[in-house]
Amino acid sequence: MPTVGVKRDLLFEALGRSYTDEEFNDLCFEFGLELDEVTSEKDIISKEKGEGKAEGASETVLYKIDVPANRYDLLCLEGLVRGLQVFKERINLPRYEKIIPAKGEGQKMIITEETVKIRPYAVAAVLRNITFTKERYDSFIDLQEKLHQNICRRRALVAIGTHDLDTISGPFTFTAKAPSEIKFKPLNQSQEYTASQIMDLYRTDSHLRHYLHLIENKPRYPVIFDSNGVVLSMPPIINGDHSKISLKTRNVFIECTGTDMTKAKIVLDIIVTMFSEYCEKQFTVEAVEVTYPNGKTHICPELAYRKEKVKPELINKKLGISETPSSLAKLLTRMCLSSHVTGNGNNIEVEIPPTRADVIHACDIVEDAAIAYGYNNIQMVIPKTYTIANQLPLNKLTELLRLDLAAAGFTEALTFALCSTEDIADKLGMDISATNAVHIANPKTAEFQVARTTLLPGLLKTIAANRKMPLPLKLFEISDIVVKDPTKDVGARNYRHLCAIYYNKSPGFEIIHGLLDRVMQLLEVPPNEENGYTIKATEAAIQKLSRDDMEIPCSSTDIGI
Repeated sequence: MPTVGVKRDLLFEALGRSYTDEEFNDLCFEFGLELDEVTSEKDIISKEKGEGKAEGASETVLYKIDVPANRYDLLCLEGLVRGLQVFKERINLPRYEKIIPAKGEGQKMIITEETVKIRPYAVAAVLRNITFTKERYDSFIDLQEKLHQNICRRRALVAIGTHDLDTISGPFTFTAKAPSEIKFKPLNQSQEYTASQIMDLYRTDSHLRHYLHLIENKPRYPVIFDSNGVVLSMPPIINGDHSKISLKTRNVFIECTGTDMTKAKIVLDIIVTMFSEYCEKQFTVEAVEVTYPNGKTHICPELAYRKEKVKPELINKKLGISETPSSLAKLLTRMCLSSHVTGNGNNIEVEIPPTRADVIHACDIVEDAAIAYGYNNIQMVIPKTYTIANQLPLNKLTELLRLDLAAAGFTEALTFALCSTEDIADKLGMDISATNAVHIANPKTAEFQVARTTLLPGLLKTIAANRKMPLPLKLFEISDIVVKDPTKDVGARNYRHLCAIYYNKSPGFEIIHGLLDRVMQLLEVPPNEENGYTIKATEAAIQKLSRDDMEIPCSSTDIGI
């Protein structure tokens, strides 16, 4: 869950009253949030870097509030205060309005074909006659960072750029150029750099280096120019210094570029709805016309309201309550979902505002009704259906085998379910194509490339890491392996396997043989060829004249080696 840090006194001033820490914690719980920590900047620095580094830091009390990951409208002070005020019925939910300028007077953004393979989508809007204070400015910047880390998936899906509109001139062009053709002064830098130099400059930057991989291997980098050729930004890395916003900025141009159009629209809607509160004409946003390579135009932001109908009976049944339709409508209105009863009371019409992109299904509406009603107010009842939980037969068998294998003197190991391709193929003398392994897309490390198809590599690694331990080492593992299975909806299937290994200065085939016999005895599998198990040498063992490589046929099926 994202954590939003707000200054306590500033929060109370916006709410119009003060609370004790306990009272505010209760309010957060009622609203479906959690007051995670009461701290200060000085305390945070002291914990992270030591008391010596905290000298001179602010002692202003901060509230760290945990917010649900899908409630993007609560990621800043403005949205948090607005939500709480509506919840406590102190204010009505504002109506957000999109203003479309007269023809020829509005801002335009043109997207060229060069961006299609890199970041094909862009949306934009303008906040006119906005007034920033230090606190508002900090909140504006912090919201962008919270969105980048949350819905934007660390800028992979969406990157946000905000600019002082009075320093640039439209129409704006979103295109892609070779790194050597892009040159501008990055934000808070003193000189110009080419795009390649910028990538080198930020390679060691603690913040921006995490985003370089998004475009550094591309032949062209995305870039936004104004009509005079001034670079606004090179998304998703850095904005230009020329158009940076400040406390004196009155008109803000906001652009969101990305690989996901839906997410880009949501991000833009959240930013403008949160901060249009500070515009001269509150809760109004100036639209921008965006033209795509195919010639189609899109007026941004959408600020779309939609209506859904939900039956009161559904809400009451799901929550186990008995509220009237009008009472349920009032509960939903407190959650920023304007609602009223329609018809003969058979339906509740719910209006979903542009700030509530998290409301997708009727169950989301039911959840909000539950929060407003209060989870503690829902009466506990005995379930009508009487059920008894029980272990799956396979898991029960696994637990019993674990106990008996441990009693036989073997130690259980639990190894990773993911491994490298070398572990299950090359090191076992096999070709990776013959393993039927499930491969991981974009693995983070070479150690976790595929799902294991055998338990043996994990135990061999365990032996290798414990060679200095007293001998002998007797290990076993009972876990799942994964193989491809096109008949399954997920394309793969799990199998429960048992693997045991004996390590000593001299071979101990009789040890493993004895363990096998004990396992078969426990499973009530007799030692015969007709309906039981036998042991025979493999072809490889025959060629090597070895007795340490055996197959175990069981009812005409090879069950192991």
